[in-house]
Amino acid sequence: MTFENLWAGWRSQYVTSATVAERAGDPGGCVFCRIADQGEPSPENGIVWRDDLTFAVLNAYPYATGHLLVMPLRHLSEIGELTPAESAALWQATTDGVAALSAAYQPDGINMGANLGRAAGAGIPGHLHLHALPRWGGDTNFMTSVAGVRVMPESLPESWRRINEAWPTS
Repeated sequence: MTFENLWAGWRSQYVTSATVAERAGDPGGCVFCRIADQGEPSPENGIVWRDDLTFAVLNAYPYATGHLLVMPLRHLSEIGELTPAESAALWQATTDGVAALSAAYQPDGINMGANLGRAAGAGIPGHLHLHALPRWGGDTNFMTSVAGVRVMPESLPESWRRINEAWPTS
């Protein structure tokens, strides 16, 4: 099987933007901890939803409209470091996030995943986080492969509004 390279130069800035403190595991250097410290959900901080153990935030460098990151509030990098309560809360928040994405966007599918460690593709490896992205048939177009550009049809504040309004209430 022959593989072709798809160069994603736009991702370089994202991957290399982690500070030395983030790479060393210092919570004070963690962008996700700084976002979590900004308080309640708002379009300004990108936090769509939060509780005492977890929160959901829009990805500032989305692969697709509505790209959501769900993570524990506590700074940890390994899935095995989650307490049972954090694990349950993280999965419930992810389930609710997928429900919100489905209600807000009516996508044809949703990608979910985690990149555990820098070698696995984590741009911010020091703070465990899960991805949920709505997807549509035909949403990967020529712009990404030809121009190295992703075309995002809505702004982050509009994505925030849609997902926040669609978040299930408990």
